Amino acid sequence: MTATAMARTGTGESRAAADRSRATRSLQALNFVMADMQTGSAPFLGLSLQQRGWATGPIGTVMTVGGIAGMAMTAPAGAFIDHTTRKRWVVVITGTCTVLASFLILLSQSPIVVTASQIATALAGAAIGPAVAGMTLGVVRQRGFNEQNGRNQAWNHAGNMVGAGLSGWLGWEYGIPAIFWLAAVFGVLAIISVLSIPERAIDHRAARGLEARGEDNADNSEGHAEGFRELARNKPLLILAACLACFHLGNGVMLPLYGMAVVGAGKGDAAMFTATTVVVAQAVMIVASLVAMRMAARSGYWLVLLISFLALPLRGFLAGSFIEHWGVWPVQALDGIGAGLQSVAVPGLVACLLDGTGRVNVGQGAVMTVQGVGASLSPAIGGWLAQMLGYRAAFFILGSFAILSVILWIAFSATLRPACAGSSEPDGACSDHKTP
Repeated sequence: MTATAMARTGTGESRAAADRSRATRSLQALNFVMADMQTGSAPFLGLSLQQRGWATGPIGTVMTVGGIAGMAMTAPAGAFIDHTTRKRWVVVITGTCTVLASFLILLSQSPIVVTASQIATALAGAAIGPAVAGMTLGVVRQRGFNEQNGRNQAWNHAGNMVGAGLSGWLGWEYGIPAIFWLAAVFGVLAIISVLSIPERAIDHRAARGLEARGEDNADNSEGHAEGFRELARNKPLLILAACLACFHLGNGVMLPLYGMAVVGAGKGDAAMFTATTVVVAQAVMIVASLVAMRMAARSGYWLVLLISFLALPLRGFLAGSFIEHWGVWPVQALDGIGAGLQSVAVPGLVACLLDGTGRVNVGQGAVMTVQGVGASLSPAIGGWLAQMLGYRAAFFILGSFAILSVILWIAFSATLRPACAGSSEPDGACSDHKTP
């Protein structure tokens, strides 16, 4: 009987290892195709509307409406993902929203239809980030999260780069409407990828940050009020959210606005130039995300995030100084550095700060919501600044917003450094610090 029991145990462990391997590969595939769902046609939307006679102000306003809708849903989506054991189906629904949004844009460019499509896209983006982070944590647990998240983000940026390259080629050959067809195809591929993740490979308690807690605390993890109080008591989390809000207030509109500035000056083809801006940034993000993964494992997240904040003021200065076709290389390389570092450091740090609370995905959603305040306001602010003051002044002002992030991050370094400290564990980036 003992030999039989050992054989069964060995078979179970082999099956679990096979499921985990399949799940991690599927997560990487999902991150590759969901990249186009998250940003996909957004950089091209402004150009599409501009070609149809829309001014920069209304374009920015429509994008902001979508951003506000997504922002409002991010924290509730995180809370739902903490609670549900059907995380894969959240991604299925978001993929469906992406397909529908693409078809709406293809059907009409009226203000109501465009606004509806942006709301659908924003809702999809609000849910898919916490859902994928939760599934990753549930598959590899806290110890493996930093490494797997780094790989996920590298695949995500590679997907964005490939999607942008295809978008540029399709836009050049068949016109910008073809780009929205591509976004719909990526939405379908995301659905296929997430359904290939074995459900049994996801530990849903670990996925919400309860791996470090015993089963005795299961009942305590369900209260929504306790969850949000836990977030409000976590000072490093609040500082992180404020810094990200300031950063994205300037960064959110920089890419589409720079594309409109160069194309509007007659210095580039609309589809190809916009594709180039995305490809350059995403190529740098692949390297930056892998570097961030290693830096975080070795020395923690504080320096990683400081470097990411410093990239935006320099990017705004270069964008305002050189509205030229070749300017895409330095401007978008800096975008790749900032966004690539943050794509690994932010979810990793949130998972560390809220480990053991059962509120990791609420925390991810809350941080995304606060930074979404900045990102959703950015298109409207940038659009109207460009319309009233010109593109150059708009880029200088937008770049300066991240200076507030740098000031906050350094001013509270005594609080942040212990919370962001690296781990002695070889595979992790979490310290033992817990905020009282």
